[in-house]
Amino acid sequence: MKKNNEKIPFCSLLIFFIFIFKQYFTNVISNCLFVNSVNKFSMQDKSNNQIEILEERILYLQKLNEELASQNKELREENDKNIELLSFLPTDAKRQIKLKGNNRSLRYKMVTVLYCDVKGFTRLSEELNAEALIDELDNFFIYYDTIVEKHNIQKVRSIGDTFMCAGGIPKKNRTNPIEVILAALEMQAFLKKMQEESEKNNKKIWNLTFGINSGPVTSGVSGKKKISYDVRGDTVNIASRIESACEPGEISISEITYMLVKEFFACEYQSKMPIKYKGDTALYVVKGFRPELSIDNMGKIPNKHFRTKFQIVKFEDLNDYVLDRLERELPKHLYYHNLKHTIDVTIGVEILGSGEGVNDEEMLLLKTAALFHDFGQVVGARGHEERSCGVAREILPKYGYDEEQIEIITGIIMATELPPKPKTLLQNIICDADLDYLGRRDFVPVSDTLYRELKVQGIIESFNEWNKLQVKFLEGHQFFTKTARSMRLVNKEMQIERIKELIVED
Repeated sequence: MKKNNEKIPFCSLLIFFIFIFKQYFTNVISNCLFVNSVNKFSMQDKSNNQIEILEERILYLQKLNEELASQNKELREENDKNIELLSFLPTDAKRQIKLKGNNRSLRYKMVTVLYCDVKGFTRLSEELNAEALIDELDNFFIYYDTIVEKHNIQKVRSIGDTFMCAGGIPKKNRTNPIEVILAALEMQAFLKKMQEESEKNNKKIWNLTFGINSGPVTSGVSGKKKISYDVRGDTVNIASRIESACEPGEISISEITYMLVKEFFACEYQSKMPIKYKGDTALYVVKGFRPELSIDNMGKIPNKHFRTKFQIVKFEDLNDYVLDRLERELPKHLYYHNLKHTIDVTIGVEILGSGEGVNDEEMLLLKTAALFHDFGQVVGARGHEERSCGVAREILPKYGYDEEQIEIITGIIMATELPPKPKTLLQNIICDADLDYLGRRDFVPVSDTLYRELKVQGIIESFNEWNKLQVKFLEGHQFFTKTARSMRLVNKEMQIERIKELIVED
């Protein structure tokens, strides 16, 4: 038998191998596509998980941010209260303050403490409707709080039928003895009104006793969200002793307080009270306002003269506040329009005002305007008078100035704008006081400070140019009041001749 040794054609083999490779690559490509698809879905799942994680983190961070914002707000509020507290304090008190946690200890040289006790309330509550009496007492306490706030007094504490407040904390002032007695008189008048209404309805009501003393205290300050105060020392203890010796319905004060308020209130000597380690102290009973300071001459309602007299005392506190701010806030390059200039003008209006015969209220308004007239220089020279008026309108109501007074004061300030065009006597006076140095003996050193100031600002280039400008200004200047002309005109004319000799002609 013949073996079949025929060979397979080459083209057949080629077709076979092409088929095999096609199948192989098809499988490979399919596998790759499958793997890629699996990886794609796997990556998509992974991305989804990452997005979910990121969203959770974002929510967590948002919540954390809200918590931090809330904490930051609380810290800012506490910081603002601390800043406000410190802004009230004199420099020496700021040095004394000791911050330990939430407790702060301060010493004050002059504080007036009012110690008040409700007499007969316990007995009446046993005899009559206790709930109705408590409601009436609550109404009185609520009104008492408004009185305390109105007269710039700090409530210290109230325990049962006893309560205490103090004037002169946390903000130091000279008016606290007067303000505390004003508050006591108002509380006394309100209680009498309540008693009269009760008598009409055949009811009985309690009485009050007041003990008031002035002197140094140590004040404790505590609290975060709500700051509270406490006062300690002999001044407080003596006020409590005075209250215990007081007759119902009366206001008893120590000799120290009496010496501070006797020009404002009618007081009668009561008795002497022994004080341990200090000897006897005289006690006085406040009857009301002095007759000449009262509308009805009965001491019940203060008149305008009382108010002016009281504002004059307040002005000293305002003076300290404004001068302190000017010293801290005025730019250092103001060699002329500085703190000294404000003090000079304040003294100047007092001298010229006395010479022109102004009354007490007019003098008060003049000195207040002088105090504020350059406050706007804190920002800049141009338009500083308008800014000064704005600051005055903001601050003066806090010191008892009414709208009418503030309008007069701002008018006086605006009169100092160059060239001056005063329209009233008070405006004439401040214009003369503002340029009073032109006729004073210290003209040369004062004018030199103005030269330095203008040179720093690039307004003047040379001393010769300055002398020419001075002559031109002096020759066009006039004093508006008779007092200033008599005091300053001769020396001003001498300065004009002196400066002319210094000028070098080009």
